Amino acid sequence: MKRINKLLSLSVSSLFALSVAFCFTACDNFLNQDVPQGILSGDQVNDPQYIDNICISAYAVFISAEDVNSSFSMWNFDVRSDDAYKGGISENDGDVFHQLEISQGIMTTNWNINDMWVRLYNCLSRVNAAIAALEAMDNSYELKAQRLGEMRFLRAYGHFLLKRLYKNIPFVMDPNMKQEDYHALSNTQYTNDEGWQLIADDLTYAYSVLPPTQAEKGRPTQASAAGLLAKVYLYKAYRQDDPNSHAVTEINKEDLEKVLLYTEEGIYTAGGYGLEDDFHNNFRPEPQYENGKESLWAMQYSTNDGTKLGNCNWSYGLMVPGIEGVTDGGCDFYKPSQNIVNAFRTNAEGLPYIDNFNDKDFDPATETADPRLWLTVGIPGFPYEFNPDLIMSRTHNWSRSNGLYGYNVTLKHNVDPASGYLIRSALWFGTPMNRIVVRYADVLLMRAEALAQLGRNDEAIELVNRLRNRASRSLGMLAGYDVNYGAKIRVKPYSDNSNALARVKMERRLELAMESERFFDLVRWGEAEQTINKYYVEEANDCRIYTSAHFTANKNEYLPIPHEQIAASNGHYTQNIGGW
Repeated sequence: MKRINKLLSLSVSSLFALSVAFCFTACDNFLNQDVPQGILSGDQVNDPQYIDNICISAYAVFISAEDVNSSFSMWNFDVRSDDAYKGGISENDGDVFHQLEISQGIMTTNWNINDMWVRLYNCLSRVNAAIAALEAMDNSYELKAQRLGEMRFLRAYGHFLLKRLYKNIPFVMDPNMKQEDYHALSNTQYTNDEGWQLIADDLTYAYSVLPPTQAEKGRPTQASAAGLLAKVYLYKAYRQDDPNSHAVTEINKEDLEKVLLYTEEGIYTAGGYGLEDDFHNNFRPEPQYENGKESLWAMQYSTNDGTKLGNCNWSYGLMVPGIEGVTDGGCDFYKPSQNIVNAFRTNAEGLPYIDNFNDKDFDPATETADPRLWLTVGIPGFPYEFNPDLIMSRTHNWSRSNGLYGYNVTLKHNVDPASGYLIRSALWFGTPMNRIVVRYADVLLMRAEALAQLGRNDEAIELVNRLRNRASRSLGMLAGYDVNYGAKIRVKPYSDNSNALARVKMERRLELAMESERFFDLVRWGEAEQTINKYYVEEANDCRIYTSAHFTANKNEYLPIPHEQIAASNGHYTQNIGGW
């Protein structure tokens, strides 16, 4: 990673000693850490270079702390949705994720439940160390407020990921807490609504001090903060404050108005942000496509930083299919479901079948589909990653499980093996391709959803149609697909504003498919039980792993608080509801 332009992927080996962060390990509980004091001298605390190194260390931990089994993209936990199968060779391959996939047998002692908790609080410890150092500086450092905004953005992001997973979490908002203070933290100190507001407060500060643009890629901008802040307020709007239920009890109009405030177009155009001309440009590894105008904030990966393998994105390393003679050993996880493929079907008017899309499986030989299907899912009969030498088929190459998890392969996360951007380690694969955390299309969809909930249907559908019109132009990689492979591509905008909210929700699924938003959207809307159990029933006839699956409301919406954390909390943590 080059320090001047790829901030998030900086190797932290030389910076770790400078950080006053306390780091978690799988064996050491969050509440049982020693918090080093006084590591920086009086001269160092006001030295911008030392302080900036600590800030860089806080950025870098969001790369170094994740791995294939605990990706901060959350793909490992989106296997609970109707977008994706777990994949791998069998149910026993990553069995704890199989339990999540079928909503059965999940244990508070499962390693993955605790592992993600530990990794994310590791990140927050590094961020709080940077905040403490910045707050100790005198005000002569001209970038002090901006750097504090960046760190509070990162703190909000870490808490956001934790809250979507576990709901009831301890908030580490005081960067100067002593060890005994950590032992007194509670995970139920705040209501659900109050917790979201804490995250929003950090982002509001970040929004107020961050510039419209940043010279160093990876540092958030004002638009980055606005996009994440809009998302926080959208989650907050769907109130789930009954301590005995995860049901949505209210959709708060004031919070929806906040979503509209932070999705105003001018915020984004001021920083040069907008929709890419081609949808696929968001998922390309070539340097000229990274940090494009749709990328509001992205994890920065690289291979040119002087290390042997670089700071590649290894967190997607389990998704590569095991193509004989090409990617032998690929693990073939996170496979697109037939359900999401069917969702891309379009009718004679080029519109999706919102209510009955899953009545039958999509037949590419006879039916039309949204072009985003072929840009999101690799399906038999079509090229893998647009390489005509790698035509997918119903063979072992494209399904390590021999069809148990189907033969579809995710495209957004993978790259063409012949491109030179697929890097192999001893066990799995990495790429230098950025992962966009917040993109402008999501901003449009959040605004459309808030507008639809507020009854402003014309405005909502206009935003949806921007994405549908962009999809109709996203054909660069699909040239020849009609003649060579028989693809029948058709997508059109809506001509009226009827059924606006359902259309927004469907568009959100199509646009963000396989970007690990789906499960969390269903929980936010209060639709997880109904949607997932319907999915289980429809899948059971074709996929035996779902024959015993059942989603239990007021339990499976969130992960349990890890047993290890409960045991070490001195009675200050309360387990989530659901009879864990």
